Amino acid sequence: MEKEYFEDYRPGEKMVSPARTMTEADIVGFAGLTGDWHPLHTDVEYAKKTPFKERIAHGMLTLCIGSALPFRLGPYVAIPKSFIAFYGMDSVRFVGPCKIGDTIHCETEVIGLEEKDAARGVIVCRNSIRNQRGEDVVVYTTRALVGRRPA
Repeated sequence: MEKEYFEDYRPGEKMVSPARTMTEADIVGFAGLTGDWHPLHTDVEYAKKTPFKERIAHGMLTLCIGSALPFRLGPYVAIPKSFIAFYGMDSVRFVGPCKIGDTIHCETEVIGLEEKDAARGVIVCRNSIRNQRGEDVVVYTTRALVGRRPA
């Protein structure tokens, strides 16, 4: 269903994104882009000696990919047509590893609607990036500044 304005959302409303598999190419590309070549992500032998027993994706890579998945829900479902700006992210926690071959998706729940003024409001969502076993990998809260329905 197409959503246009702040008023089209309700607390408790939930959305589940399509899924995507984390690949080795994702990890190597992210390491190259950011300069973060920590061996936990890029050295098989090093990673075998860690509690994870294998390489894992960067937490920020998992957050970046996972937080973009709701946009694949279709036009203006994850955010309304009147979207103005990404307003913020709070309470980010990396609570589990994302390994090469894990398939992640994002579950989003509207937890608040904050009126800014007559023209704008903020949609507050709790988000959980989960793997194929339903385990949380990253949890966080987002805020989107959006337009309100014209009077």
